[in-house]
Amino acid sequence: MKSNLHILIFIISIINFSAFAQDIESVKYTASNKGKFFVSWGGNRESYSKSDIHFEGDDYNFTIKDATAHDKPKGWHIDYFNPTRMTIPQTNFKLGYFISDKYSISLGLDHMKYVMEQDRTRDLSGYIDLPTTEEGSQFNGIYNNKATYLSEDFLAFEHTDGLNYIHTEIARHDDISSFFNLPNIDKFQINLTEGIGGGVLFPKTNSTLLLKERNDEFHVAGYGVSARAGINFTFFKHFFMQLDLKGGYINMPNIRTTSSSSDSASQHFTYLQRVVAFGGIFNI
Repeated sequence: MKSNLHILIFIISIINFSAFAQDIESVKYTASNKGKFFVSWGGNRESYSKSDIHFEGDDYNFTIKDATAHDKPKGWHIDYFNPTRMTIPQTNFKLGYFISDKYSISLGLDHMKYVMEQDRTRDLSGYIDLPTTEEGSQFNGIYNNKATYLSEDFLAFEHTDGLNYIHTEIARHDDISSFFNLPNIDKFQINLTEGIGGGVLFPKTNSTLLLKERNDEFHVAGYGVSARAGINFTFFKHFFMQLDLKGGYINMPNIRTTSSSSDSASQHFTYLQRVVAFGGIFNI
């Protein structure tokens, strides 16, 4: 009798476990995001607005009006995945956490590149008064909205070892898979995402100014704010591709230009960034 009771309990346990397992199976992994982590890595292209760039030092103080700039793309390249060369292309890294099913917070690094267009004529205002024994004194003078040719000897200015935007972001995620009548959201899912963020600019500026020795150090130069909108394609629960359009404002009042701490530059501008990123989403 006792043996029969043990068998009955065992059978009931199996039935209950089977029902529980079926309930778990019926809940799709992608149906809930809260508590999940995600990480992504990708590449970007940028467009920049015109910018007034102000240069200041012991013997000069002038502003270049309406300077134009472009990015420095590498194209499809193995460097995006080579651990020893991953910082050479224009890249985006993000690590995030879902605080709810629809909202996430993240920490990101946008490694952009900014190259002031060389060999152009731009209006300059201000003065240059270097000692006559010093290289670069040939550019001495008073500039009053004077059209000036930006030769490489006069000025080369770029943030190509990184216009590095280190930022936090809060984003919203909306699953629109049902709009496309997808039969199984755990195999393929489509999300619309929007986010806003802010952070600091940590560039390594390559600048040759009036033939002075250039600075070659990373430096906190200012701040930025940004907003983005994109679409996310999630495959087999854990893998995704993210396509984003991102716009922002950058203000850098403290850019290092030469080896002397008395030399600096400042500028502010807006930008539009196009991002393609790949990543994973998982529970811990």
